Amino acid sequence: MNFHLILFLAFGAVCVGGAINLLAQRHPINSALSLIAVMAALAGEYLLLGAEFVAAVQVIVYAGAIMVLFVFVIMLLNAGEEEHTMGSRVALLLGVPGMLTGSVLMAWVTLHGSGTESVAIGALPGHPTDIAQLLFHDFLLPFEVTSVLILIAIMGAVVLASTPEASAGKAN
Repeated sequence: MNFHLILFLAFGAVCVGGAINLLAQRHPINSALSLIAVMAALAGEYLLLGAEFVAAVQVIVYAGAIMVLFVFVIMLLNAGEEEHTMGSRVALLLGVPGMLTGSVLMAWVTLHGSGTESVAIGALPGHPTDIAQLLFHDFLLPFEVTSVLILIAIMGAVVLASTPEASAGKAN
C-alpha cells in the first residue's frame, strides 16, 4: 500500500472522527475545537494533493482566524451546555433517507469509479501565484466584502450580548 494513501486515509479518519465529535459534543467550545481538528486534517489532505497554497490558507484563515472569531463569539455570548431534545420529526423523516441515499451514491461512485484517468500530483493548474493573482486582484472586492461581513457579525454579537434582555437572560 502506498504511503500517500495511508496518510490520506489517516487524515480522512481524523476528519470524520472530528466531525462526529463536533456533533456529539454538548458544549460549544468543545465543538469548536473539534472543528479546528477537522480543518487541520483537511489541510493535511490538501498537502497530500499538492495544493500547498490551499493548505496554508486552510490553516491560517479558517483554522486560525475564523475559528478564533467563533470561539470569541461563543465566549462573548456565554453559551453554556446545550440541551439535547428528541429532535424534529421532519429531520428524522427527511434526514435518514437522505443520508442513506447519499451513502449509497458515494459507495457506488467509489466502487465503480468515474471513468477518468488519474492525474499526477502538481499536474493541474493552481500555482500559488495564479491563485494569489485571482484572489487579490480579480476577486478583490468579494474578498473585502467577506471581511466586512465578518466584522459586522462580530459587532452584532457584541450588541446582542450587551443588551439588557441578554443580561436578564443570563441572570436566570
